[in-house]
Formats: sequence, structure tokens, C-alpha cells
Amino acid sequence: MNTKKPEKRKIKRKLLDKYRLVILNEHTFEERLSIKLTRLNVFVLASLSAIILIAGTTMLIAFTSLKEYIPGYSSASLKKKATELNYKTDSLQQVIMLNDRYYASIKKVLQGEVSTIDFSRDSIIQAVKIEASEVNFKPTAEDSLLRQKVDKEDKYNLFESATSASNFILFPPVNGTISELYNVKNKHFAVDIVVAKGTPIKATADGIVVFAEWTANTGYVVILEHSYGLISVYKHNSALTKNQGDLVKAGEVIATAGNAGELSTGPHLHFELWNDGYPINPTNFIDFK
Repeated sequence: MNTKKPEKRKIKRKLLDKYRLVILNEHTFEERLSIKLTRLNVFVLASLSAIILIAGTTMLIAFTSLKEYIPGYSSASLKKKATELNYKTDSLQQVIMLNDRYYASIKKVLQGEVSTIDFSRDSIIQAVKIEASEVNFKPTAEDSLLRQKVDKEDKYNLFESATSASNFILFPPVNGTISELYNVKNKHFAVDIVVAKGTPIKATADGIVVFAEWTANTGYVVILEHSYGLISVYKHNSALTKNQGDLVKAGEVIATAGNAGELSTGPHLHFELWNDGYPINPTNFIDFK
């Protein structure tokens, strides 16, 4: 027991004994720096320095791009590129496999190695009959209503009563005195009918309004498209009662007569008829008296 105590004291003394670290000038032996140290202090400082160095190195590698230079580590971008390349490689393998099958089939055809298959005509007809019997061709109520609506709105099928051009009749838009006749030489492809201001202008036939706007030269203008490629034009109106896209019946009021537009010289209706892009004389089909 007595021998152990001196040994412990000796170890403690070695750890706590103070030493002086002196830095001298080699030529003048002048003391520049003096530090008091113990073995325990040196051990603690060395341990702390090692811990700090290891921790700093670990953080530097973990949170910077330096880890990419360590074997076994890779960046997120490299992983993404590797994944994309993997998908592309798989797709290319699928394409190559399909091309190989295609070329193999062509090779068989060129070499005459295509096997023949005997088809039974009766079995094919029977299969078609079975498929046809399973299909319900009876129209639903919604389908029937939709067909009726489309037939009514079809601009080329506006005449429900007129089934042929023989019973296609044009009604006079207004009744009055013609102040200027249809004249091709003067490029007056219309007739001007003198009427009182505010006289109702009526549609000459069933049709759809394709234009209903104000113009500086001719005032309010209405253009109707009818069946059989016929178009009627009504100009110099003071007001309109229909809008573009409206369906109208023969004799239905579409505007009121007036003296609108720079080219108008008095209350009248400027009426034009066009068939398949060519002007026609309205007096050949309509009696305005």
C-alpha cells in the first residue's frame, strides 16, 4: 500500500509539473517568448486540436463538392444523369429488340418461309353476324333531338317546306317605287326602292343573318344567306332588328328603312341579290309594286 501512493503522486507530479517553453534569439540569446506548460495542458490542447481538425474535415467533405473525389461518393447531378442514361439504355434495348423482330419477319417473307393459314369462310361470316347482333343500332332520344336541332340550324337546310328549287319563292322586302334600276354597265348591282323612313324591311326568304353592322357609306347593312347559293343584301337602313347568326323566316322584319350612309340621297332601300357569287337582277324574280 505504501508503494502505490508514491507512484500515484509521482504520476500526478509529472502531469502537473510546470515547464517553460522559451523562444530565444539565436545570435543575441534574447528571450522573445516564454510559455508555461504542463504535460496535462499539452495533452488537452493536442486532443482538442485533433477533435476540431477531424470534425472540420468531416464537415468539409460532407457539405462540399470535395466528397465527389472520394471513392464511393457521387453528387446528385451524377446520380440523375446515371438514372437518365439507364432509362435511355433500356428504351434503346426495347427498340433494338423490336427492330430485330421486324427484320426477322421481313427476312422470312423474302425467303418464302411464311406459313399459310387456312381460314374458314363460314366461321368468319358467323363471327361477323354475332358481332353485329350484339350492337344496338336503335337511336336514343338524345340522339334524335340532336339530329332535329342540327337539321334546323343547318344553313343549307333552312327550308323545311321547300324540298326543291321549283317551289322556292322570293318575297318583296318592301313595296314602293323603284328610283334606280339594276344596271351592270354602271356597276349598280341592285334596285333602289323609295319608301318612307321607318318602313319595315322584311326578309325575302328564309335564311341566316351573316352580316348586321353599321358602315359609313351605306348605314346599317343586313346580309342574309339563303338556300341554293342565294344571298340578299339590304342597305341604308336606319336600324336593325336582327343580329349576326340569327335565323329568319320569309317576311320577317329584319330592319327599318332610312336615309343612313354617305351614299344615300333620301329614304330608300338598296336591295341586292347574288347567286353563287354573281349578281342577278331582283326585278326578274320580285314584284316591288
